[in-house]
Amino acid sequence: MKFLKALFVFLFISHLSFSQSVVSLMNRADQFFETMNQGKFDEAHNFMDESVKSQISIDELKLFWLRLENNLGTYQSVDGARSSIKGEYYQVMLTCGFSKGSQPFTFVFNKAEKLVGFFLAPKPTESQYALASYADTSLYKEEEVKIKFAEGEMAGVFTSPKSSSNFPIVIMVHGSGPADMDETVGSNKPFKDLAAGLAAQGIASIRYVKRSMVYPNTFNKAFTVNEEVIDDAITAVTLAGTLPGVNKAQIYVFGHSLGGMLAPRIATLAPSLKGIILAAAPARKFADLITEQNEYLYKASGDTSTAGKQQFIESAMDIDKTRLLKLGAIAADSVILGAPASYWVDLNNHDQVATAKKIKNRILVIQGEKDFQVSVRDFEIWKSGLAANKNASFKIYPDLNHLLSVQKEKGNGTQYRLPANVDINLINDISIWIKGSN
Repeated sequence: MKFLKALFVFLFISHLSFSQSVVSLMNRADQFFETMNQGKFDEAHNFMDESVKSQISIDELKLFWLRLENNLGTYQSVDGARSSIKGEYYQVMLTCGFSKGSQPFTFVFNKAEKLVGFFLAPKPTESQYALASYADTSLYKEEEVKIKFAEGEMAGVFTSPKSSSNFPIVIMVHGSGPADMDETVGSNKPFKDLAAGLAAQGIASIRYVKRSMVYPNTFNKAFTVNEEVIDDAITAVTLAGTLPGVNKAQIYVFGHSLGGMLAPRIATLAPSLKGIILAAAPARKFADLITEQNEYLYKASGDTSTAGKQQFIESAMDIDKTRLLKLGAIAADSVILGAPASYWVDLNNHDQVATAKKIKNRILVIQGEKDFQVSVRDFEIWKSGLAANKNASFKIYPDLNHLLSVQKEKGNGTQYRLPANVDINLINDISIWIKGSN
């Protein structure tokens, strides 16, 4: 049943876990290494908690750094983060760049953001993400923001152009399942690419850790897309209007996959929005979409055995169980295909195309033909449904996949193991479309 297993990895599971303070902790780790890089080992020693200072002396720190420089060269940068909460501690894995190569390190912080440990981490076996060529870091800056809700908060990043003010801003809304602020999938970080590419063209953005990543235990009961996506997106839209330099009349939502499916719904609840961008957005019911994915992956697997066919039939039966329109005798928290019944009822009773027809916002629909998760069929439904809407624009990209990177073939999820950046042509088109409203 490999084809089905692969499908749900892409739809509902992320392999990274992000803490609330990941940006702040990244900065602390970078400052710690940069302080040692400057030879200020007594200052670096003060980054540590008192309980650790007695175990690692200033001379031992100096010796560690000299050995590190001998092997890896001069310290240059830090990028890419994995984070998790271990009891009362935050554990952050960062890829640190040196003149002779890169090396992952694990840093352990307490709640006061004091170091309680750091050590070399094994290098990952799959290819590493690389910052896009169009990401000119001299043109933009990033600072941490918080997306708050009643029970907690998620870390976010406000990326803004350095050389302009009164700029548009884009709120990035994730697809299905837990996700970090970069919407990391394998070796791809589409939201990070988009933020850098847009900022270099004078457009700011907010991206944030998805609530289901930071607070997974709050999703062990009945919930809907309100808790998973919509509430936090609206909070981010409200926050955008308070940030320095932002043009409050130019706030947009970039919804990817499920985020695009819900973008019209978000627009009905966020009157300050100027427009929405639907990227690889399902226009059909989720069950129809998953059925199409299931069929595609089954055929691509080449499994014609009796057992394989039986697994495909059973998978189709499981998918059909999600077509709920009301709970009836089914408990709201009954799990069906990885989500509670309440979730499916909510999704199935919402018509995203009909909602998009009613809103007055500008709409841009974009779709890649190499996308095996959301097909051109959905794009055509959006285009047909919004044909009479003068505020709607449409663009299809023959070579882009679901993560909006250029690919030679439609393929499957193994593509995501290889690093590829969001296509610059797509970023250019989004920038032109946004600026065209000024």
